[in-house]
Amino acid sequence: MALNLDQIRALAQRVAASHGLDVVEVEYQGAAKHRMLRIFIEKNAEQRARLAEGNEQEPGGDGQGIADVASVVKVDHLAGVTHDDCTAFSRDFGTVLDVEELVPGTEYTLEVSSPGLDRKLYTAADYERFQGSLVKLQTFAPVAGNRHWQGRLTQAGSGSITLDLSALRQKSKGKKAVQGSKSDAVEIELSNIEKANLIPEF
Repeated sequence: MALNLDQIRALAQRVAASHGLDVVEVEYQGAAKHRMLRIFIEKNAEQRARLAEGNEQEPGGDGQGIADVASVVKVDHLAGVTHDDCTAFSRDFGTVLDVEELVPGTEYTLEVSSPGLDRKLYTAADYERFQGSLVKLQTFAPVAGNRHWQGRLTQAGSGSITLDLSALRQKSKGKKAVQGSKSDAVEIELSNIEKANLIPEF
């Protein structure tokens, strides 16, 4: 029986939705007895909105919420996933996986975690959600003679994104961080992005 990642992803999303979560990505690695099925989850948009609202209203010792402590990283950008969320999802999803036998054989490891602050960006919705964040990406075909870019995501939509390259130049204090363009901005087609990650800011 071959492994069907699309079927596993659909099942994972159904289970995640019942917990107020979304599946960010599904990875399958290894062979024989060292196989690992890794699921990255985060709070869904509605739950993130509630989390953000709660953090803004909940004062700390100095009257500041979590949003002020991590002012650079917006609360909505955080996955908001707790250890309990991962445990509950892992238990329910693992049970359904075994019942439906979607992973051939019994010897594999199921790992469930948050995508992290350096999470990957996959969809157009991801790029729209993380506008204003620093990102690094690699393209399939060179853009202005370069396949590797880092900058602040200033626009996303209509099949492309725009990176502000000056933000990272200033942050690197003169180090050679970005090359390949004399402009302070570059537009890249979404279809040309091979991989992209957020750059955590603290």
